Amino acid sequence: TPLLNSGGLLYLIDKILKEQTMSMHEKLNATMSNRDTNAYAELLHEDCVFVFHKSGNEFGKKEWISMVEGMMSNEKFVNESSRCVYENDEILVSHDFMSYPDGTREAVMGVAKLKDGKIIRFETGATLLD
Repeated sequence: TPLLNSGGLLYLIDKILKEQTMSMHEKLNATMSNRDTNAYAELLHEDCVFVFHKSGNEFGKKEWISMVEGMMSNEKFVNESSRCVYENDEILVSHDFMSYPDGTREAVMGVAKLKDGKIIRFETGATLLD
């Protein structure tokens, strides 16, 4: 029936309910897997700041989303695996293995502070792998 197909009302209700019950870690992984920059941006608080400890660089939401668009559009940028170390309503700690277009790989520890169900601050520490 039309209500049960991929465009039907029941399908949409089910999709919305699943998204509301997904953890932030699951939501981030879904946006990365789908290379969905718009969905990724929706997870970020307007005042969010991204900090790379490796370089000391800090980025606001607009700058970060511009970088994410470039990363997600490149098929050689790959999140090989991601593990949620800890998550609650205030913080997410994750450990990821990333591959980059230049052939390098890193183990990345990420800590996201959450506010109002969105990421307000995200800090990463990366270790280059051989």
